[in-house]
Amino acid sequence: MAESNFVDYVKIYCRSGKGGRGSMHLRHVKYQPNGGPDGGDGGDGGSVYLRANHNFWTLLHLKYERHIKAEHGGNGGRNKCHGTNGKDVYIDVPCGTVVYNADTGKYICDVTYDGQEVLLLKGGRGGLGNFQFRSATNQAPRYAQPGEPMQEMTVILELKLLADVGLVGFPNAGKSTLLSALSSARPKIANYPFTTLEPSLGIVAYRDRQSFVMADIPGIIEGASEGKGLGLRFLRHIERNSLLLFMVPGDADDIKREYGILLGELRQFNPGMLDKHRVLAITKCDLLDDELIGMLRETLPGDVPVVFISSVAQTGLDELKDVLWRELNAESNKLQGITSQDTLVHRDKDMSHFMQELEAEGEEIEFIDEGEIEELDDYEIEDVDG
Repeated sequence: MAESNFVDYVKIYCRSGKGGRGSMHLRHVKYQPNGGPDGGDGGDGGSVYLRANHNFWTLLHLKYERHIKAEHGGNGGRNKCHGTNGKDVYIDVPCGTVVYNADTGKYICDVTYDGQEVLLLKGGRGGLGNFQFRSATNQAPRYAQPGEPMQEMTVILELKLLADVGLVGFPNAGKSTLLSALSSARPKIANYPFTTLEPSLGIVAYRDRQSFVMADIPGIIEGASEGKGLGLRFLRHIERNSLLLFMVPGDADDIKREYGILLGELRQFNPGMLDKHRVLAITKCDLLDDELIGMLRETLPGDVPVVFISSVAQTGLDELKDVLWRELNAESNKLQGITSQDTLVHRDKDMSHFMQELEAEGEEIEFIDEGEIEELDDYEIEDVDG
């Protein structure tokens, strides 16, 4: 995965700008010995925003940009000069990106549609100059406000692909072959486990120029929810899918048992995923005859639609698309998607799993020594004669 351009997980340090200090200045010019206070206000520090951009598909552009910093606000000056405001920083991310606090694992925010902006860190407000503190009883105030301090945080950006149908199955179940048969996607296909090392998206054409998006993730093995195989890394990509397509090969020893193992892994990873509509596809049916298919139907679970397909022989694919389209547009599926979308991702990160993910990613970010954080001298008032 180190050589892959598909980056769905980054850890970055973010820092907003601090507010500029207000000026403490008394006007001393010729013929105006009692000019009074004229110290200006400090400028506001820049904020850090997260912005969804549909032109990005991965987090690759942030892989080597680990420190995001907004500008500090400028200090106020004499003659009521206002300090310059620091520039805001916008972090463009793909739609479907979730943000967590890297220290606590706490959920922070989520962006799902193009153009959505979320305030990640607010810049500090600028301090007021002594001109703002003048009054009838205090006509020459000799104090001013310092600017508010900056905010900093190390965050985890995690991409969860947005797709209509998610493919779930063991390695070599035929997921990539099905995606290549139904769409123009060309995932890697080979006769060995874990051929797919990164998620793939494909647009499946349907009748009357309609279409839906299908997502293929690496194969799930028993214990994937505990970090075995590649499950932990990619199970999150099917959390946003409206429909789950379970794929079990027809030559499996016990189809119902394998289907139960897949359900169990999803239940342990996120119990809410079992509320999604499901379809079971029995793949590689070109190896089965009609009599054997009839016998298998009697042993399959009855609470889920079952379709027998063969991606190589191009059989059963039209029936599969009809079933998927019917389930995607079912009224119960639409209502379920509306009610559970918000509760699906608003979960804090399990820090025990997070350490495993860091080891798998090889991520190691040292917290930078903020030499730019000025000492207390920065907040001293200006000299009256200055």
